[in-house]
Amino acid sequence: MSPPQSTAASSLRRRPIQAAALVVIALVLIIAVRIAPAKNATVETIAALGFLMLAGTLLSELLEPLGLPHITGYLLCGLLSGPHVLGLIAPSVVVGLAPVNTIALALIALAGGAELRIDGLRKNRRSLTWATLLQHLVVPLAAGTALFLISPWTAFAGLPRATVLGIAVLWGTLAASRSPAVLLGVFSELRPKGPLASFSLAFVMFSDLVVIVMMAVAIALVQPLFDPSMALSLQEIRELGFDMLGSVTLGGCVGIVLAIYFRLTERSHLILLFAVSVGLSELIRYVHFDSLLCFLVAGFVVANFSEQGPKLLEAIHQTGILVFAVFFAVAGAKVDLTLLGEMGLVAVGLCLVRALATYFSARASSAIANDEPTVRTWAFAPLISQAGLTIGLTEVVARAFPSISGPFRALSLAAVAIHEFVGPVLLKTALVRAGEVTKPTRL
Repeated sequence: MSPPQSTAASSLRRRPIQAAALVVIALVLIIAVRIAPAKNATVETIAALGFLMLAGTLLSELLEPLGLPHITGYLLCGLLSGPHVLGLIAPSVVVGLAPVNTIALALIALAGGAELRIDGLRKNRRSLTWATLLQHLVVPLAAGTALFLISPWTAFAGLPRATVLGIAVLWGTLAASRSPAVLLGVFSELRPKGPLASFSLAFVMFSDLVVIVMMAVAIALVQPLFDPSMALSLQEIRELGFDMLGSVTLGGCVGIVLAIYFRLTERSHLILLFAVSVGLSELIRYVHFDSLLCFLVAGFVVANFSEQGPKLLEAIHQTGILVFAVFFAVAGAKVDLTLLGEMGLVAVGLCLVRALATYFSARASSAIANDEPTVRTWAFAPLISQAGLTIGLTEVVARAFPSISGPFRALSLAAVAIHEFVGPVLLKTALVRAGEVTKPTRL
């Protein structure tokens, strides 16, 4: 028997064992929750963390023969065990996992910055330029127009048309956001190499910086539409400029410190990354800087202005399951199926409009830039997912406009839930079909 066949047979024999182990783990947690509920919040959080890591890994392995990415397994694990389905993990525990989630997001951003290379940006500059222009013009326009037209059948019915127009502008801007976490999660599993992978990484990272600026500008512009007595204010834009400059500066300094440390020592890299992620995240929260941008810049500095990039990536890859399983399992636990039921039809319609606008914009920009065939065909696939950044921007909008915070947040979270489950599958499909996957996989 050839080695690939032997490996496949061995993998097939493991499936019943993995399924049985998953059932046993779930039953143990069910019994623990029903019979002896934890009274110590710390113990309960640690138990939930262990369960999500182990159960998420087993479920992702079981789903792999179906061609689903590991991220989908993590999301399903969180959804099924979360407070909105089986209730194995209480809402308070999901909140208690926030610090771990913060560490995971910091490491994901560090990895994203370390994967961005100046030579790659130069090589893809024509593609990036046209994709940035079209994606950030066509998608917001299409998504915003769609919401404006269907507003009589949403929770925004009855509001003044000027207010609905402002909501549409905000929604359109939100639609342009992507998910670096999903991209890096799938990349970590498949280790793709090729033009599609290179373009996807560069565009998604840069796109989110553009969207952050766009949202600040949009909030400033639509304020008079919500309250005619308010004059147009550029205060938010000035604050954004200060925050971004501070984030870049702090991230650059952290990158220099990390590069020096990695050069001077060969040990304790992982411990350092955890310490930096926790400490710096708290500092960033205190000074109101952007954590994604800060860690992204830190990783970029290490990879492009020192020789320590491979060491940084290797240290982050060692966290593997901890980073992505926890991050996406917690995201799955936050998905409210009741909310999806209430907002489902509207959210699905808006997601379809966004997907079509993304697809045609990607095709047009690739044609203009004369991209390689695989990029022309699949460039839209990495741009469908939404996750942490979209939720963060939703909260910014909710704070700026409390009068619409409830329905706007509900609609956004419903759309994010749809994108979280569809996007990773589409991205894996694209990378496999493009022939850029370097690790064995099935589809």
